[in-house]
Formats: sequence, C-alpha cells, structure tokens
Amino acid sequence: MYDIGKELFSTPVYPGDPVPGKTPYYEIERGDACNLTVLTMGSHNGTHLDAPKHFCAGKHGVDRIPLEKCMGTCKVADFTGTIQAEDMERMLADGTKKLLLKGHILLTPQAACVCAGVELDLIGVEDQTVGDQDTQKEIHQILLGAEIVIVEGLVLGEVPKGEYFLAAQPMKMADLDGSPVRPVLMEM
Repeated sequence: MYDIGKELFSTPVYPGDPVPGKTPYYEIERGDACNLTVLTMGSHNGTHLDAPKHFCAGKHGVDRIPLEKCMGTCKVADFTGTIQAEDMERMLADGTKKLLLKGHILLTPQAACVCAGVELDLIGVEDQTVGDQDTQKEIHQILLGAEIVIVEGLVLGEVPKGEYFLAAQPMKMADLDGSPVRPVLMEM
C-alpha cells in the first residue's frame, strides 16, 4: 500500500492561494474537556481534487462527483516533460480509465483533448497543477468540461509504474470547487 498524498501544512501552496492554518479552539492543557482545532485553508491546498466547477461555469462541485471515478484500477506511468497528444494516446491505448503521472510534467491542450476523447475518469499529477500559466485555464476546461477528475499534488516517487487500485475520494462538501484528498494506492 502506498500513501501518495502530501502533508497539508508543509506543502507549498500554488502562487496566490491561501496558506493553510490551524488554530487551537479547545485545549485539554487549558482545562477544556477535549482538543478541537479550527482549520483555515483553500480548497486546493496540498493533495487535492478539482471538481468541474473549478474552471467551468454552471458545472457541479465535489459532492456530485461519482465516487467510482475516484476509486478503482489505475495506471501509474512514468513521464517527465511535455506530454503531447501522441504520448497520451500511447499511455491510454490499453483502455486505461484512471492515469497517474509520475514525474514533473506539462500537459498540452491536445493531450487533454485525447483524455476527453477516450472518456478518461481521472488524471493525477505530482505538480500542484496540470498546466502552466499560459495553458492552465484551457487544460482545466477541457478536462473538467469532460467530467474528468483531476488530482494534483501527488507523491509518486516511491511507486513503481504499473497497475494499482486507487482510492482518492473527495470530502463530501456541497457545491465546492475542490477538496483535499488522502489518496492511497494498493497493489493488485
């Protein structure tokens, strides 16, 4: 089993996003009956999942993502660099429906279109986003517009490429654009 999520409070945030914080509300050491903490964070801090609403007006939030898109057989592929359409076609030629990309990648809009064309369920990356400043909006709109779940901020360094069972469910938060996840891969 592999825990492929990042620790929330030590993970650098995407530039401009809020920094997560934790403030004690109740503390046993102060004489309270229990410990309770107030959390402040953005919906895309740490390892997180993007809902269609994140970049597509009128689309739904994380609470309406079918859980079968976030769980099931997935492929971990090793790739570093810019992923062109033909690279994505090769990676998905075997019928893969959930793809985790190990390595620092840049997805092109054309590669995102290939994902949409084969009705991919989920794509996951180690970076905090699937595009760069110039392509990020377009890539997100292609993927999320096609109801492809995006998981960003994965930790795949110790995971050999191959097939696994993935569990990466979002928290059930009504109409939210993203959610933290603690994704796990299990050997099959």
